[in-house]
Amino acid sequence: MAKKPKAALATPTDLQSNSALTVADALNAILADSFALYLKTKNFHWHVSGPHFRDYHLMLDEQATQILGTTDAIAERVRKTGNTTLRSIGDIARRQSIRDNDSEYVSAADMLAELREDNLALVARLREAKDIVDAAKDNATSGILDDWTDLAEERAWFLFEASRGA
Repeated sequence: MAKKPKAALATPTDLQSNSALTVADALNAILADSFALYLKTKNFHWHVSGPHFRDYHLMLDEQATQILGTTDAIAERVRKTGNTTLRSIGDIARRQSIRDNDSEYVSAADMLAELREDNLALVARLREAKDIVDAAKDNATSGILDDWTDLAEERAWFLFEASRGA
């Protein structure tokens, strides 16, 4: 017996289909980078060592929690625009621009510097997305992007300040 084809996801949106797709592409790229940054932050949280271990360990855990906390909202914005979002680790890998770090050992100073740069790269991607969503007249996404940008800038600032004594 042949299976009945499943109905396509049909979320109503007032965005033009091309604009909605462009917004979804930008958000899915941000989502992929958010997952990559989350996992790298947890990796460094698990493997940090040295005289400032406790401070760095706790800060990285807080930052990872904050990053993970944005992922659901990003994915739901994609769905609200009538599109689909990431489905797998492979999908993340194909879209992420933040590079993984699989090194056996990374010094605490290098961890903080790398994460600072990654958060600043995410800020740049968020700003690019802001231009895209503003052109699409997607006010809701535009406002949320401001919040996510502020969070990423704050993480970069904390990483910078913490690394000054590293």
